Amino acid sequence: MNIRITGSGSYIPNKIIPNIDFASHQFLDEEGKPLSYSNEVVTEKFQQITGIEERRYADDNLLTSDIAYFAAEKAIKDSGIDPETLDYIILAHNFGNVKSGTIQTDLVPSLASRVKHSLRIKNPRCVAYDILFGCPGWVEGVIQAMAYIKSGMAKRCLVIGAETLSRVTDPHDRDSMIYSDGAGASIIEATEEEGGILANITASYTYDEAYFLFFGNSYNKEHNPDVRYIKMYGRKIYEFALSNVPKAMKECLEKSGVALSDVKKILIHQANEKMDEAIIQRFYKLHGTTPPDGIMPMSIHKLGNSSVATIPTLYDMLMKGLLPEQALNKGDVVLFASVGAGMNVNAFIYKI
Repeated sequence: MNIRITGSGSYIPNKIIPNIDFASHQFLDEEGKPLSYSNEVVTEKFQQITGIEERRYADDNLLTSDIAYFAAEKAIKDSGIDPETLDYIILAHNFGNVKSGTIQTDLVPSLASRVKHSLRIKNPRCVAYDILFGCPGWVEGVIQAMAYIKSGMAKRCLVIGAETLSRVTDPHDRDSMIYSDGAGASIIEATEEEGGILANITASYTYDEAYFLFFGNSYNKEHNPDVRYIKMYGRKIYEFALSNVPKAMKECLEKSGVALSDVKKILIHQANEKMDEAIIQRFYKLHGTTPPDGIMPMSIHKLGNSSVATIPTLYDMLMKGLLPEQALNKGDVVLFASVGAGMNVNAFIYKI
Protein backbone atom coordinates (compact mmCIF):
# COMPACT_ATOMS: atom_id res chain seq x y z
CA MET A 1 0.00 0.00 0.00
CA ASN A 2 1.27 3.46 -0.94
CA ILE A 3 -0.25 6.78 0.09
CA ARG A 4 -0.54 9.16 -2.80
CA ILE A 5 -2.03 12.48 -3.87
CA THR A 6 -4.57 11.33 -6.45
CA GLY A 7 -6.14 14.69 -7.27
CA SER A 8 -5.57 18.38 -6.72
CA GLY A 9 -7.41 21.66 -7.15
CA SER A 10 -6.96 25.31 -6.30
CA TYR A 11 -8.83 28.57 -6.22
CA ILE A 12 -6.87 31.69 -7.09
CA PRO A 13 -8.95 34.85 -6.52
CA ASN A 14 -9.59 37.15 -9.47
CA LYS A 15 -8.82 40.42 -7.68
CA ILE A 16 -5.22 41.43 -8.49
CA ILE A 17 -3.54 43.88 -6.08
CA PRO A 18 -0.24 45.23 -7.50
CA ASN A 19 2.33 46.91 -5.25
CA ILE A 20 1.37 50.32 -6.62
CA ASP A 21 -1.97 49.98 -4.80
CA PHE A 22 -0.12 50.55 -1.52
CA ALA A 23 1.21 53.94 -2.64
CA SER A 24 -1.50 55.83 -0.78
CA HIS A 25 -1.15 53.88 2.49
CA GLN A 26 0.15 55.65 5.56
CA PHE A 27 2.82 53.25 6.77
CA LEU A 28 3.90 53.68 10.39
CA ASP A 29 6.52 52.11 12.63
CA GLU A 30 5.73 50.20 15.85
CA GLU A 31 5.65 53.48 17.80
CA GLY A 32 3.07 54.94 15.44
CA LYS A 33 5.47 57.32 13.70
CA PRO A 34 5.57 57.73 9.89
CA LEU A 35 8.39 55.90 8.15
CA SER A 36 11.34 58.10 7.23
CA TYR A 37 11.15 57.23 3.52
CA SER A 38 8.48 57.38 0.84
CA ASN A 39 6.02 54.63 -0.04
CA GLU A 40 7.78 54.33 -3.38
CA VAL A 41 10.98 53.34 -1.57
CA VAL A 42 9.02 51.08 0.81
CA THR A 43 7.41 49.12 -2.02
CA GLU A 44 10.67 48.98 -4.02
CA LYS A 45 12.61 47.52 -1.08
CA PHE A 46 9.69 45.22 -0.30
CA GLN A 47 9.75 43.74 -3.81
CA GLN A 48 13.54 43.33 -3.77
CA ILE A 49 13.38 41.33 -0.54
CA THR A 50 10.16 39.32 -0.92
CA GLY A 51 9.94 39.03 -4.70
CA ILE A 52 6.24 39.92 -4.51
CA GLU A 53 5.01 42.07 -7.40
CA GLU A 54 1.29 41.55 -6.81
CA ARG A 55 -1.07 39.43 -4.77
CA ARG A 56 -4.67 38.14 -4.98
CA TYR A 57 -7.60 39.09 -2.73
CA ALA A 58 -10.92 37.26 -2.56
CA ASP A 59 -14.06 39.06 -3.69
CA ASP A 60 -15.92 40.74 -0.84
CA ASN A 61 -18.83 38.31 -1.02
CA LEU A 62 -16.63 35.22 -0.55
CA LEU A 63 -15.49 33.63 2.71
CA THR A 64 -12.58 31.31 3.46
CA SER A 65 -14.98 28.35 3.57
CA ASP A 66 -16.32 29.33 0.12
CA ILE A 67 -12.95 29.34 -1.61
CA ALA A 68 -11.99 26.16 0.27
CA TYR A 69 -15.08 24.53 -1.24
CA PHE A 70 -14.16 25.73 -4.74
CA ALA A 71 -10.69 24.15 -4.43
CA ALA A 72 -12.11 20.96 -2.91
CA GLU A 73 -14.61 20.55 -5.73
CA LYS A 74 -11.80 20.77 -8.28
CA ALA A 75 -9.65 18.25 -6.41
CA ILE A 76 -12.53 15.77 -6.24
CA LYS A 77 -13.20 16.17 -9.94
CA ASP A 78 -9.49 15.80 -10.73
CA SER A 79 -9.27 12.54 -8.78
CA GLY A 80 -12.50 11.13 -10.20
CA ILE A 81 -13.67 9.89 -6.79
CA ASP A 82 -17.17 9.79 -5.31
CA PRO A 83 -17.10 12.35 -2.47
CA GLU A 84 -19.31 10.03 -0.41
CA THR A 85 -16.28 7.73 -0.09
CA LEU A 86 -14.21 10.31 1.79
CA ASP A 87 -13.33 9.30 5.34
CA TYR A 88 -11.94 12.67 6.47
CA ILE A 89 -12.07 16.30 5.40
CA ILE A 90 -9.19 18.19 7.03
CA LEU A 91 -9.21 21.94 6.53
CA ALA A 92 -6.17 24.01 7.52
CA HIS A 93 -6.60 27.74 8.08
CA ASN A 94 -5.68 30.30 10.75
CA PHE A 95 -8.44 32.87 11.08
CA GLY A 96 -11.70 31.19 10.11
CA ASN A 97 -14.33 33.10 8.16
CA VAL A 98 -13.80 36.84 8.41
CA LYS A 99 -16.42 38.75 6.46
CA SER A 100 -15.11 41.65 4.39
CA GLY A 101 -15.28 44.90 6.34
CA THR A 102 -15.70 43.21 9.73
CA ILE A 103 -13.34 42.37 12.58
CA GLN A 104 -14.97 39.22 13.92
CA THR A 105 -14.02 35.67 13.00
CA ASP A 106 -16.62 32.93 12.60
CA LEU A 107 -15.57 29.37 13.47
CA VAL A 108 -18.90 27.76 14.36
CA PRO A 109 -19.54 25.42 12.72
CA SER A 110 -16.04 24.47 11.65
CA LEU A 111 -15.00 25.46 8.14
CA ALA A 112 -14.51 21.79 7.26
CA SER A 113 -18.13 21.11 8.23
CA ARG A 114 -19.24 23.94 5.95
CA VAL A 115 -17.22 22.53 3.07
CA LYS A 116 -18.72 19.07 3.62
CA HIS A 117 -22.18 20.69 3.63
CA SER A 118 -21.43 22.57 0.39
CA LEU A 119 -20.21 19.33 -1.21
CA ARG A 120 -23.60 17.78 -0.24
CA ILE A 121 -21.93 14.75 1.32
CA LYS A 122 -24.50 12.66 3.22
CA ASN A 123 -22.13 10.08 4.72
CA PRO A 124 -21.92 10.74 8.51
CA ARG A 125 -18.72 8.65 8.68
CA CYS A 126 -16.98 11.35 6.67
CA VAL A 127 -15.42 13.27 9.57
CA ALA A 128 -14.80 16.98 9.01
CA TYR A 129 -12.54 19.10 11.19
CA ASP A 130 -10.20 22.11 11.12
CA ILE A 131 -6.56 22.40 12.09
CA LEU A 132 -4.77 25.57 13.18
CA PHE A 133 -1.07 25.07 12.56
CA GLY A 134 0.17 28.28 10.98
CA CYS A 135 1.40 28.29 7.41
CA PRO A 136 2.48 24.60 7.59
CA GLY A 137 -1.18 23.60 8.10
CA TRP A 138 -1.79 21.90 4.74
CA VAL A 139 1.45 19.92 4.99
CA GLU A 140 0.44 18.82 8.50
CA GLY A 141 -3.02 17.91 7.20
CA VAL A 142 -1.41 15.62 4.63
CA ILE A 143 0.72 14.04 7.36
CA GLN A 144 -2.39 13.48 9.51
CA ALA A 145 -4.24 11.95 6.54
CA MET A 146 -1.30 9.63 5.96
CA ALA A 147 -1.38 8.57 9.63
CA TYR A 148 -5.11 7.79 9.45
CA ILE A 149 -4.60 5.70 6.33
CA LYS A 150 -1.58 3.84 7.73
CA SER A 151 -3.49 3.03 10.92
CA GLY A 152 -6.46 1.63 9.00
CA MET A 153 -8.80 4.38 10.18
CA ALA A 154 -9.22 5.76 6.67
CA LYS A 155 -8.70 4.95 3.02
CA ARG A 156 -9.29 8.36 1.47
CA CYS A 157 -9.02 11.94 2.78
CA LEU A 158 -9.55 15.46 1.46
CA VAL A 159 -6.97 17.96 2.75
CA ILE A 160 -7.54 21.66 2.15
CA GLY A 161 -5.55 24.81 2.89
CA ALA A 162 -7.51 28.07 2.64
CA GLU A 163 -7.06 31.60 3.93
CA THR A 164 -8.21 35.20 3.49
CA LEU A 165 -5.29 36.98 5.13
CA SER A 166 -6.20 40.27 3.45
CA ARG A 167 -8.93 40.71 6.07
CA VAL A 168 -6.68 40.52 9.13
CA THR A 169 -3.89 42.87 8.07
CA ASP A 170 -3.04 46.28 9.53
CA PRO A 171 -3.11 48.83 6.67
CA HIS A 172 -0.46 50.89 8.52
CA ASP A 173 2.01 48.00 8.71
CA ARG A 174 4.22 47.52 5.64
CA ASP A 175 4.23 43.77 6.34
CA SER A 176 0.59 43.80 5.23
CA MET A 177 1.86 43.78 1.63
CA ILE A 178 3.06 40.19 2.07
CA TYR A 179 -0.32 38.60 2.64
CA SER A 180 -2.86 37.29 0.15
CA ASP A 181 -5.88 34.99 -0.20
CA GLY A 182 -6.31 31.60 -1.83
CA ALA A 183 -7.16 27.93 -1.44
CA GLY A 184 -5.64 24.60 -2.45
CA ALA A 185 -6.93 21.06 -1.95
CA SER A 186 -5.75 17.49 -2.45
CA ILE A 187 -7.15 13.98 -2.29
CA ILE A 188 -4.89 11.66 -0.26
CA GLU A 189 -5.55 7.93 -0.53
CA ALA A 190 -4.12 4.44 -0.34
CA THR A 191 -3.25 2.94 -3.72
CA GLU A 192 -1.27 0.05 -5.13
CA GLU A 193 0.56 2.44 -7.44
CA GLU A 194 4.26 2.94 -6.85
CA GLY A 195 5.52 6.03 -5.05
CA GLY A 196 3.67 8.30 -2.66
CA ILE A 197 4.75 9.69 0.70
CA LEU A 198 8.14 8.21 1.65
CA ALA A 199 8.93 10.07 4.89
CA ASN A 200 7.77 12.98 7.01
CA ILE A 201 8.82 15.14 9.96
CA THR A 202 7.14 17.74 12.17
CA ALA A 203 8.40 19.93 15.03
CA SER A 204 6.94 22.72 17.18
CA TYR A 205 9.28 25.28 18.73
CA THR A 206 7.43 27.15 21.48
CA TYR A 207 9.82 27.74 24.39
CA ASP A 208 11.13 31.07 23.05
CA GLU A 209 9.54 31.16 19.61
CA ALA A 210 5.78 30.75 20.16
CA TYR A 211 4.95 34.44 19.67
CA PHE A 212 7.12 35.30 16.67
CA LEU A 213 3.79 35.62 14.84
CA PHE A 214 0.89 36.97 16.86
CA PHE A 215 -2.25 39.13 16.92
CA GLY A 216 -1.46 42.72 17.90
CA ASN A 217 -2.68 46.32 17.75
CA SER A 218 -2.53 48.55 14.71
CA TYR A 219 0.53 50.75 14.41
CA ASN A 220 -1.97 53.62 14.19
CA LYS A 221 -2.46 54.52 17.86
CA GLU A 222 -5.84 56.10 17.05
CA HIS A 223 -7.29 52.73 16.01
CA ASN A 224 -9.50 50.81 18.41
CA PRO A 225 -7.04 49.09 20.82
CA ASP A 226 -9.36 46.08 21.11
CA VAL A 227 -9.03 45.29 17.40
CA ARG A 228 -6.14 42.98 16.53
CA TYR A 229 -4.20 42.32 13.34
CA ILE A 230 -1.63 39.74 12.24
CA LYS A 231 1.84 40.85 13.30
CA MET A 232 5.28 39.30 13.12
CA TYR A 233 8.89 39.72 14.19
CA GLY A 234 10.30 39.37 10.70
CA ARG A 235 14.00 39.23 11.59
CA LYS A 236 13.43 36.58 14.27
CA ILE A 237 11.37 34.46 11.87
CA TYR A 238 14.04 34.79 9.19
CA GLU A 239 16.78 33.63 11.57
CA PHE A 240 14.59 30.85 12.96
CA ALA A 241 13.72 29.54 9.50
CA LEU A 242 17.34 29.54 8.32
CA SER A 243 18.42 27.70 11.44
CA ASN A 244 15.68 25.06 11.61
CA VAL A 245 14.07 24.42 8.21
CA PRO A 246 17.18 23.14 6.34
CA LYS A 247 17.95 20.72 9.19
CA ALA A 248 14.37 19.40 9.17
CA MET A 249 14.51 18.95 5.40
CA LYS A 250 17.80 17.07 5.69
CA GLU A 251 16.46 14.80 8.44
CA CYS A 252 13.33 14.05 6.42
CA LEU A 253 15.36 13.24 3.31
CA GLU A 254 17.60 10.90 5.31
CA LYS A 255 14.54 9.11 6.74
CA SER A 256 13.27 8.52 3.21
CA GLY A 257 16.47 6.90 1.99
CA VAL A 258 16.33 9.01 -1.17
CA ALA A 259 19.55 10.54 -2.48
CA LEU A 260 19.70 14.32 -2.70
CA SER A 261 20.52 14.03 -6.41
CA ASP A 262 17.16 12.31 -6.96
CA VAL A 263 15.15 15.26 -5.62
CA LYS A 264 13.68 17.01 -8.66
CA LYS A 265 11.74 19.84 -6.99
CA ILE A 266 11.42 21.49 -3.59
CA LEU A 267 8.01 23.00 -2.85
CA ILE A 268 8.52 25.32 0.09
CA HIS A 269 6.13 27.71 1.79
CA GLN A 270 6.65 31.11 0.22
CA ALA A 271 6.56 34.20 2.38
CA ASN A 272 9.81 35.81 1.34
CA GLU A 273 11.83 34.95 -1.77
CA LYS A 274 15.22 35.81 -0.26
CA MET A 275 14.46 33.73 2.83
CA ASP A 276 13.42 30.74 0.72
CA GLU A 277 16.53 31.04 -1.44
CA ALA A 278 18.68 31.18 1.71
CA ILE A 279 16.93 28.09 3.13
CA ILE A 280 17.57 26.13 -0.07
CA GLN A 281 21.20 27.27 -0.20
CA ARG A 282 21.75 26.20 3.41
CA PHE A 283 19.98 22.86 2.85
CA TYR A 284 22.32 22.01 -0.01
CA LYS A 285 25.31 23.35 1.93
CA LEU A 286 24.52 20.77 4.65
CA HIS A 287 25.16 18.19 1.92
CA GLY A 288 28.33 19.91 0.74
CA THR A 289 26.91 21.10 -2.57
CA THR A 290 24.84 23.85 -4.22
CA PRO A 291 21.24 23.74 -5.48
CA PRO A 292 20.62 23.03 -9.17
CA ASP A 293 18.85 25.62 -11.29
CA GLY A 294 15.07 25.48 -11.18
CA ILE A 295 14.89 23.27 -8.09
CA MET A 296 12.48 25.66 -6.29
CA PRO A 297 9.40 26.70 -8.35
CA MET A 298 8.02 30.04 -7.20
CA SER A 299 4.50 31.47 -7.29
CA ILE A 300 5.02 34.25 -4.76
CA HIS A 301 5.78 36.90 -7.38
CA LYS A 302 2.18 37.00 -8.60
CA LEU A 303 0.24 35.34 -5.76
CA GLY A 304 1.91 36.61 -2.58
CA ASN A 305 1.82 34.65 0.68
CA SER A 306 -1.53 32.87 1.06
CA SER A 307 -0.34 30.94 4.12
CA VAL A 308 -1.73 27.37 4.20
CA ALA A 309 -2.87 27.70 0.57
CA THR A 310 0.58 28.44 -0.86
CA ILE A 311 2.00 24.92 -1.19
CA PRO A 312 -1.16 23.07 -2.34
CA THR A 313 -1.84 25.84 -4.86
CA LEU A 314 1.74 25.65 -6.13
CA TYR A 315 1.52 21.86 -6.43
CA ASP A 316 -1.76 22.08 -8.35
CA MET A 317 -0.35 24.70 -10.72
CA LEU A 318 2.67 22.50 -11.43
CA MET A 319 0.55 19.41 -12.00
CA LYS A 320 -1.65 21.39 -14.42
CA GLY A 321 1.32 22.92 -16.28
CA LEU A 322 0.46 26.47 -15.23
CA LEU A 323 3.96 27.65 -14.26
CA PRO A 324 6.29 28.62 -17.12
CA GLU A 325 9.35 26.38 -17.52
CA GLN A 326 8.34 24.28 -14.50
CA ALA A 327 6.64 20.90 -14.33
CA LEU A 328 6.23 17.75 -12.26
CA ASN A 329 6.50 14.37 -13.99
CA LYS A 330 5.71 10.79 -13.09
CA GLY A 331 8.48 9.34 -10.92
CA ASP A 332 9.80 12.72 -9.75
CA VAL A 333 10.80 12.98 -6.09
CA VAL A 334 9.51 16.18 -4.46
CA LEU A 335 10.42 17.63 -1.07
CA PHE A 336 7.58 19.61 0.56
CA ALA A 337 8.56 21.89 3.45
CA SER A 338 6.97 24.66 5.47
CA VAL A 339 7.49 26.95 8.45
CA GLY A 340 5.08 29.24 10.25
CA ALA A 341 3.25 30.51 13.31
CA GLY A 342 3.64 28.42 16.38
CA MET A 343 6.53 28.16 15.49
CA ASN A 344 6.02 25.00 13.48
CA VAL A 345 8.25 23.29 10.92
CA ASN A 346 7.34 20.25 8.83
CA ALA A 347 8.27 18.39 5.66
CA PHE A 348 7.55 15.26 3.66
CA ILE A 349 9.19 13.45 0.79
CA TYR A 350 6.87 12.46 -2.05
CA LYS A 351 7.39 10.41 -5.19
CA ILE A 352 4.94 11.27 -7.94
